[in-house]
Amino acid sequence: MQVILDELERRWLAMFVALAGGDDLPPGQRLRAEGMMEAVVLAGGVTEDELTSAMNASFSAAFGQSLAAAFGEDWRLFYPFPEIPAVARRAPVYPSTKD
Repeated sequence: MQVILDELERRWLAMFVALAGGDDLPPGQRLRAEGMMEAVVLAGGVTEDELTSAMNASFSAAFGQSLAAAFGEDWRLFYPFPEIPAVARRAPVYPSTKD
């Protein structure tokens, strides 16, 4: 089970570092990690809270703040387990006409 947990931490950090750097994140990476999260909890390896705490550590390492600081204390209401709050920065929008 530890191998899966280590891999999840590696994936979270890679995703969050990419997003913090302004890069896009292919949805497949997030979706596969979410599936792994659900599987490890269903297999009894860890609890949802333990996994969320570990993901929070990876998020904090990349963004310099906790998930609660970035999304609010009730962020899990908007991103229910096993969803990963992998949010890219808004792209700049420039007007194409003078209107």
